[in-house]
Amino acid sequence: MNKYLIFFLTILISMQAYSEFEQLTPNDILIPPMPLPYDEQVVSSEELFEFIKNTIITGKQPVIIFGGNWCPDCRILEGTLELATVKSFINKNYQIKHIDIGRYDRNMDLMNFLNIENRKGVPRVVILDLDKEILNSSTSSEWTTARDRKQQEIFDYFQKFVVKN
Repeated sequence: MNKYLIFFLTILISMQAYSEFEQLTPNDILIPPMPLPYDEQVVSSEELFEFIKNTIITGKQPVIIFGGNWCPDCRILEGTLELATVKSFINKNYQIKHIDIGRYDRNMDLMNFLNIENRKGVPRVVILDLDKEILNSSTSSEWTTARDRKQQEIFDYFQKFVVKN
């Protein structure tokens, strides 16, 4: 009897934890082709610093996503960020800058600028708070497997790092 009670309580607690995040609607489905968000431009550390500073001034959190249009995981992640429910949430809380890494031969120095490990594997998502501190340094490379993840899981990740004022 006790094991059933523990099982039930575990399910109940996990449902409450899961329900704290906004849920996708049935209309939030990925429809190919996936977006191509990377522009092949070289970004200077000064430009990145200005993006971070200006985003914080607006009261939003900066998000930097390193990737390339050749990467299916980058495109799946971006497609998820473009879903109506996710996009509305992102626009309210974050401002995103996509940084094209080419074939690991462009803008890689910006990872060093942000003090994250400069290694292969994209997309690399960097979420900062309003004090310019990286909130997700231990999981910035988590989405290199975005194509194997559920869209709700990606959405929950971004919801988890919103700084509540």
